[in-house]
Amino acid sequence: MAAKLTSTSNSVLLQNPNRNHLSVPNVTSGAASFPHFTAKIKPFSIRCAATSTAPTTSFQAQIQDSDDRVFNFAAGPATLPAHVIKKAQDELYEWRGSGMSVMEMSHRGKEFLSIIQKAESDLRTLLNIPEDYAVLFLQGGATTQFAAIPLNLCKPDDPVDYLVTGSWGDKAFKEAQKYCKPKVIWSGKSEKYTKIPSFDGLEQSPDAKYFHICANETIHGVEFKDYLTPRNGILIADMSSNFCSKPVDVTKFGLIYAGAQKNVGPCGVTIVIVRKGLIGNAQAITPVMLDYKTHVDNNSLYNTPPSFCIYMCGLVFEDLLAQGGLKEVEKKNKKKAELLYNAIDESNGFYRCPVDRSVRSLMNVPFTLERSDVEAEFIKEAAKEKMVQLKGHRSVGGMRASIYNAMPLAGVEKLVAFMKDFQARHT
Repeated sequence: MAAKLTSTSNSVLLQNPNRNHLSVPNVTSGAASFPHFTAKIKPFSIRCAATSTAPTTSFQAQIQDSDDRVFNFAAGPATLPAHVIKKAQDELYEWRGSGMSVMEMSHRGKEFLSIIQKAESDLRTLLNIPEDYAVLFLQGGATTQFAAIPLNLCKPDDPVDYLVTGSWGDKAFKEAQKYCKPKVIWSGKSEKYTKIPSFDGLEQSPDAKYFHICANETIHGVEFKDYLTPRNGILIADMSSNFCSKPVDVTKFGLIYAGAQKNVGPCGVTIVIVRKGLIGNAQAITPVMLDYKTHVDNNSLYNTPPSFCIYMCGLVFEDLLAQGGLKEVEKKNKKKAELLYNAIDESNGFYRCPVDRSVRSLMNVPFTLERSDVEAEFIKEAAKEKMVQLKGHRSVGGMRASIYNAMPLAGVEKLVAFMKDFQARHT
């Protein structure tokens, strides 16, 4: 029988109920790197999502329940670590003795310089980024990089290769057509973007300046598990939706770019990691704000940057380091994904994931129901159980659960319990 959702509570007393302040210690295993903070909270209860699942008692889950927060499965802007948000809240009005908020301070002042420099340093540690790569904090989303990349790395008549495994790779290719001579050497569109081809069979252009991929297609749930070495040119990857979800050998790439709003921060900042030897040859028509040299020469401070967003990214980087780094983060992500994919695969066809099993994303899990007539009911009932943003992208339909770094295991456990209960009632 399917696990039945309940509303029974298991009360958790965090401290003396006569006090209304909780002094919260370090919330992760790496105690040294994430500072303490104080949060005002009320006594609260943690719900057990299913009779077969033990109540979650992690600090992150306790904060989530105390704030009456939902489990947000949105593809982006996505859920952020609850304790990171609480820390930002604690520092919102006045940042660490500066007398002002991060949102008010000069981007050229010593206070903000310490924030952006530490954010870059922690990111370099997380990804083991070599010194011959620049790290840039930019604006305009990953979509702006669709134009910036060809403008910076090639001339109007230069050929470049695009391997298109989903909608974002296709959009990147179409934008590049304005600035160079891109070629789609393989597209999964005819098979509805459900697989990645063998690298051996790809007919790469002999004089391509670069080879572009989207490392994880947010809409279709297709993720590269390893990366090819281009026969010619350099490898470029849009990593927006799996950035900092697992270790990556940066040296395999000439350039990595990612919108922050999936795994490492709020929307408004885009991170570019680019080999320094590729900078300084932009096309003459390149706008100053799209020229990487502009931003390298000015340490991402040519104009006013998205300062608060960079600050938030810095807090997330601290947290990822405190968890033990990206190897530990990947273990957690694999556990969540395995739980959800198993629920789909073991449903006897009631739920279906169209993506080839070898390239299923750890971050974005698309699935459909055998009975499409009850999909709207599934989404509505899930929302009542405080699981939101499960509707699939408008171009695909069905459902999609985005289970980024900050989605706690308890959220996936609750979704799986709900899926089993829903199936039992609609089979």
